[in-house]
Amino acid sequence: MNTEWLLAFIGFAFATAGTPGPNNAIIAAAAANHGLRRALPGIFGISLGFSFMIAAAGLGLGGLFQAYPQLAFWLRLPATAFMLWLAWKIASAKPADDHEAPEGERRGAAPGFFQMAAFQWVNPKAWAMVLSMMGVFAGHNAGFRADMLLMAALFAVIGTITAASWALIGLFAGRLLNARQLVWFNRMMAALLVGSLVLVWT
Repeated sequence: MNTEWLLAFIGFAFATAGTPGPNNAIIAAAAANHGLRRALPGIFGISLGFSFMIAAAGLGLGGLFQAYPQLAFWLRLPATAFMLWLAWKIASAKPADDHEAPEGERRGAAPGFFQMAAFQWVNPKAWAMVLSMMGVFAGHNAGFRADMLLMAALFAVIGTITAASWALIGLFAGRLLNARQLVWFNRMMAALLVGSLVLVWT
């Protein structure tokens, strides 16, 4: 394995997965309102769902989007609707009146494994990352398909680390902020989610 290629991809993966975006906003809000344990299914849904996307792109799906770029437009419509719905759910989430309640005893429900895994397929940041991997990293190490499968495996680990880091941010916010402040934290995460829609339409 080419060491320079590996280090470059790891840096790319941490930089892109760790920066603010839809996944991280959702997970931070989930941990703040429901606790770390109930945010774990969503974390694994992100990392494994996105890894599956990378592998699928390596096996031919990515070429479909390159051959038919208009598909990206039709992807934006459900992506926009779903992200607006999630933003509303986060902004309207109300913490339990007793802020000292045990983890998980918050109103509403944290996003589950399959919900977050499915969300990757309409997440514009996720698709931008996959297409970047195809154009920049695939085929420069062990061949296009082998590189995509290797990146999928690496992202299963890196995606878990970065999502868990955002969950910890949310967890600390949930413990340090009072109920009123936590409502504003939720609104900030919702605003971040809505702001990421700029990426969809630009």
